[in-house]
Amino acid sequence: MADVESFTLDHTAVKAPYVRLIAVEHGPKGDAISNFDVRFVQPNEGEIPTAGLHTIEHVIASQLRDHLDGVIDISPFGCRTGFHLMTWGEPAIADVVAGIRESLRFIAEDAQWEDVPGVSAVECGNYRDHSLHSAREWSRLILDQGISLDAFERVGV
Repeated sequence: MADVESFTLDHTAVKAPYVRLIAVEHGPKGDAISNFDVRFVQPNEGEIPTAGLHTIEHVIASQLRDHLDGVIDISPFGCRTGFHLMTWGEPAIADVVAGIRESLRFIAEDAQWEDVPGVSAVECGNYRDHSLHSAREWSRLILDQGISLDAFERVGV
């Protein structure tokens, strides 16, 4: 069985919120795909409720693409403490953090229900499980704590 990097990470040693580059993979034609750990909540100490996380997912998937080039996907961890972010190329962690901050700021301060994409039965596999209120509260909390440029030290917060 192949090793999965996230299962080898010492989740007790990290200091959330942070953005961490997990790996850069190069395709057969030299294209680079970067995989980031975007951790919003300290592992094993809390988790974002499903409805709030779901709404953050929908809004950040759209907003982040306005602030960071090359976004392929941003998907929540099953543990509900953050997201995997996949991008083309090798963006600097500081640029990723800036895009995440601006996306969370939008959720915390400006987003209205009409700004949440994909919330109908046609567009979403669990459209009834959303909460903009929870998404706002968690976005504010994450921004207030600051997003570190390092997973193990509070840097650039």
